[in-house]
Amino acid sequence: MEPSGVALVTGASRGLGRAIALELARRGFEVVAAMRDPADGAPLVREAEAERLALSVAPLDVTLPQTIALPDGLRVVVNNAGLDALYEPVEHQPLAVWRALFETNVFGVVEVMRRAVPKLVASGGGVVCNVTSASLCFPMPFYAAYRASKAAVSALGESLRAELAPLGVRVLEVLPGPIDTDMLAASDRPPEALAHAPYRALAQRAWDGRRRSVSGRVTSPAAAARAIADAIVDDAAPLRVACDDHGRGLLAGWRASEDEAWMLSMLASLGIAGPS
Repeated sequence: MEPSGVALVTGASRGLGRAIALELARRGFEVVAAMRDPADGAPLVREAEAERLALSVAPLDVTLPQTIALPDGLRVVVNNAGLDALYEPVEHQPLAVWRALFETNVFGVVEVMRRAVPKLVASGGGVVCNVTSASLCFPMPFYAAYRASKAAVSALGESLRAELAPLGVRVLEVLPGPIDTDMLAASDRPPEALAHAPYRALAQRAWDGRRRSVSGRVTSPAAAARAIADAIVDDAAPLRVACDDHGRGLLAGWRASEDEAWMLSMLASLGIAGPS
């Protein structure tokens, strides 16, 4: 697609969303950087003004439908807003945490899309870009709530792809690995599952493995945003893409393997033996 018209990015006050908003503006889109508190976007606006980019900030909380007012001329929607969770075993994860995650990570995307589809169609078509997670390619223990919410968005994207292709709207799913953001920094902690004796050994192995896999493989938000923008403007891009080396490796391995064989190899990396 030609980089023109309006691009909306949710969760654009910081991290990957902020970088995507800037990169799309640099490509030629008129960007609306959406965030819960527009005051958080002041540094972003200053940077855009210094580069003479077409970028504005708008209030939008995906959990409050009354705040979701999308502009005319919409060509691109990037569903980036999201939450992480406690790293607890399923039996100990409070249901309130599941509900909060799904309210933002799933229902928030649905609320945006219900309003975005007619705008995209009226503009002659465009691109929907849903940000999920490379953790969907790895059965990471104690991430069940977060991964389940992102898997729901992945399934949503598949159905949207079928529904929207005849209307000229392409659907893209980005599966980021470790990107140098506040969310990644906040996740750099021992899992809460360590507090539960039956899970302690697995939690320690998972924590050690995560630190090894992330060490030296963190990608800058700017580099990830460039890869995402490349996929947005590439009409031949597949449904699922990664935006960093770690994510690319997981996605390539998942695609190249039979599902059960891939899952067993990932479990083995956690010291979990498969069926004999």
